[in-house]
Amino acid sequence: MKKPKMKLGEVDFILFATILMLVTVGVVMVYSASSYFAAFRYEDPEYFLWRQLFAACVGMVAMFFTLNTDYHKLKKYTRILIIFTFIALCLVFVFPPVNGAQRWIKLGPLSFQPSELTKYVVVLYVAKSIEAKGERIKLFIKGVIPHLAFAGFFAGMVILEKNLSIATVIMLVTVAMLFIGGTKFSYIAEMGLGLLGLVGLAIWFEPYRMKRITGFLDPWSDSQVTGYQLVQSLLALGSGGLTGVGIGQSRQKCFYIPEPHNDFIFSVIGEELGFIGCMFIVVLFIIFLWRGIMAASKAKDVYGALLATGITAVVILQSLINIAVVTGSMPVTGVPLPFISYGGTSLSINMMFVGILLNITRQNNS
Repeated sequence: MKKPKMKLGEVDFILFATILMLVTVGVVMVYSASSYFAAFRYEDPEYFLWRQLFAACVGMVAMFFTLNTDYHKLKKYTRILIIFTFIALCLVFVFPPVNGAQRWIKLGPLSFQPSELTKYVVVLYVAKSIEAKGERIKLFIKGVIPHLAFAGFFAGMVILEKNLSIATVIMLVTVAMLFIGGTKFSYIAEMGLGLLGLVGLAIWFEPYRMKRITGFLDPWSDSQVTGYQLVQSLLALGSGGLTGVGIGQSRQKCFYIPEPHNDFIFSVIGEELGFIGCMFIVVLFIIFLWRGIMAASKAKDVYGALLATGITAVVILQSLINIAVVTGSMPVTGVPLPFISYGGTSLSINMMFVGILLNITRQNNS
């Protein structure tokens, strides 16, 4: 007998509108932040604009597809996605490094960054596995360790690509999902301490990471080398004042902030749109967090609740890290601002997976 098609309710309009606003602001600010750099590097001030617009269109199609597809069907494809992700993470080492990191698969004019998919594939697996384990998730050996081992394996592969920040996001999101899934708080505390120790070791054994720590502690003592990015970012934020110098009028984007359309785009937003513009972005992410928590709390099954938790945690953790770096609240690390920083892989994959989050809200409202 054919299974009846699941009836979907109304999409969470607040969440949907928030995502669209973030993407729209991102496309506009990528153009504003990159035009000067692109004009000199590629003799085309719109070079990055058209690429970001293309990624946004691809992401929009992907988001509408996942928005209208029952998220439970993802369980069937999780294993295939894990295999694909593993192969993609291995393939990056075939290509030459960029700025000392091997994170991209390049096919002609197109490039793909597997770590952007990895964090969400880990979410899919952990959500499926926790639901299957049921009450056993409360056991440390049989419940917690397998998930940490799985996430740790993929996080380790990402670290080999010289991407500690995304690896840390993967582990933090896994811990958050374990907690929501029913793991004891004492285990969570132990995992937190262990994760902190591992991050410390990863920093200690890489000289460039240690330099970032010293640059963070006193960026002005070496403002031309280790503290350069942070100093230029703070100058941009400070010169923006309350209302900013006006969109397109940033001075720091003129070869002071390296590639200002990427990880430090928030500082250009602060310079051009001021404190008000920065707070607008922060409020949008707060609304995203609120609606994500609502989606998880109202989910009709454990799998949906964990998926909503994981997807929301990925976006919010990355936004927190990015804004903290730009404002000098933590050491410089390469984490893009979700939906806003330039990057086709990041934007399209983020939009595809927030489509899953929107699908969960539709089923909650059915």
